[in-house]
Amino acid sequence: MAAKSLMVLGTMSSAGKSFVTAGLCRIFRQDGYRTAPFKSQNMALNSYITADGMEMGRAQVMQAEAAGIAPDVRMNPILLKPTSDSGSQVIVNGEIYGTMRAQEYYTKKQELIPYILKAYHALAAENDIIVLEGAGSPAEINLKSVDIVNLGMAELSDSPAILVGDIDRGGVFASLYGTIMLLDDAERRRIRGIVINKFRGDVEILKSGLTMLEELTGIPVLGVVPYLPLELDDEDSLSERLSRREAAAESLLDVAVIRFPRISNFTDFEALEQVEGVSVRYVSRRGELGTPDTILLAGTKSTMADLRWLRQSGLEAELLKCHEKGVFLMGICGGFQMLGKRLCDPEQVEDGGELRGMGLLDVETVFRPEKHRAQTAGMVSCLSGQLEPLSGCAVRGYEIHMGETVYTETAQPFAMLTDGRKDGCVCADGTVCGTYLHGIFDTPELTQKLVQLLLEKKGISGTTVPAVDFAAKKEQEYDKLADLLREHLDMPKIYDILNSWGKTP
Repeated sequence: MAAKSLMVLGTMSSAGKSFVTAGLCRIFRQDGYRTAPFKSQNMALNSYITADGMEMGRAQVMQAEAAGIAPDVRMNPILLKPTSDSGSQVIVNGEIYGTMRAQEYYTKKQELIPYILKAYHALAAENDIIVLEGAGSPAEINLKSVDIVNLGMAELSDSPAILVGDIDRGGVFASLYGTIMLLDDAERRRIRGIVINKFRGDVEILKSGLTMLEELTGIPVLGVVPYLPLELDDEDSLSERLSRREAAAESLLDVAVIRFPRISNFTDFEALEQVEGVSVRYVSRRGELGTPDTILLAGTKSTMADLRWLRQSGLEAELLKCHEKGVFLMGICGGFQMLGKRLCDPEQVEDGGELRGMGLLDVETVFRPEKHRAQTAGMVSCLSGQLEPLSGCAVRGYEIHMGETVYTETAQPFAMLTDGRKDGCVCADGTVCGTYLHGIFDTPELTQKLVQLLLEKKGISGTTVPAVDFAAKKEQEYDKLADLLREHLDMPKIYDILNSWGKTP
């Protein structure tokens, strides 16, 4: 028997669709149902590599974890990774399909429906419930004719839907009502419930508005979910964590992440945020940097363009000044490539040509059309300088890059991988380090030792940094999310929507 299904839509981006989807996946799993998430098309620069080397969006990875199953590329058959304001790399079934401008992609979307349906039906055959997530808003009336991710996908899968609105941003009643009124009758019939999300305050004040909304739309309000900060992956570019500009007053270690225009996989740093005493903030202007204890250069979808931005913004000069003062610098993926001596793009994978790197690591990178995708493990090399305590630590993560990095004879790799390859590079005194491994801070021993030595370097001794089991921490967060939704949503009604859809005229 094919799985039952429910789609979670939002009035706009960052309304909370991903978290509601994850919470429902957790609840259904707790209630004994085999459950899988599904998002036909995801636009994000935060991606993940599955065990079989396929690339997918991290939101569906988070939702799969909530459902207690391994991430599977079928949960996100199409991933769009923006390369410019008007173009994206298109990933289909985990592999590069092409790079297209927006108009070209929209003319080809219908060609991708067979891939979407094959993935969806394969998941539906293996599970009891599929929780589908929409994208942006279902009321983008200029795009409805080619919609394959919102109500277009609900129609393809014959799924009922609930609509989530974010009250924290204001105007929630207008956005919910306006969204519903912009739908045609057939689309509107699929909306079986309304959820108000991120509420702060006394729900009694809302009740008259909830009643009026139900009367105007004919759709029941399933609940009002309070605002609750959770330590879970948030892949949206509107993520609140990206707005943190200053270190917390009580922090012992100030970590500044460079927020590139096309920053990717900022989820790499969420594990660091959970270490007691560590404050992680995001910097996009020269005046915001200050003199942090550590500077992290994140990954980026456009390494050469973002290096030019770093230079033009004056942030590169500030980074180099911080390095001269002894501030520890670390780059991941594109950030690692920038720290080298030179970047070459002979086949115009990015912008073409050559670009001088920051010159802090003895490596050069040549971009190639083939993307390296793999889950990876290894061990930190025998290091010298301030990073010597990390020597021999286990490392693991995943690689997503199109650059081939070449080492000079004197270059010291950061780690040796189990397949015999070198990873990353470290300068002689250990003040600059780079790696290709996304998710490296999820390794508790490495992160604990790194934070400990950075505190000691700062002169803070006698403070023991506890190792954080990030996997166990996330399990606790998924349970908290499920508890929150159980308390504030009408779960019997949601089960009724699942069970009755298709049985009534």
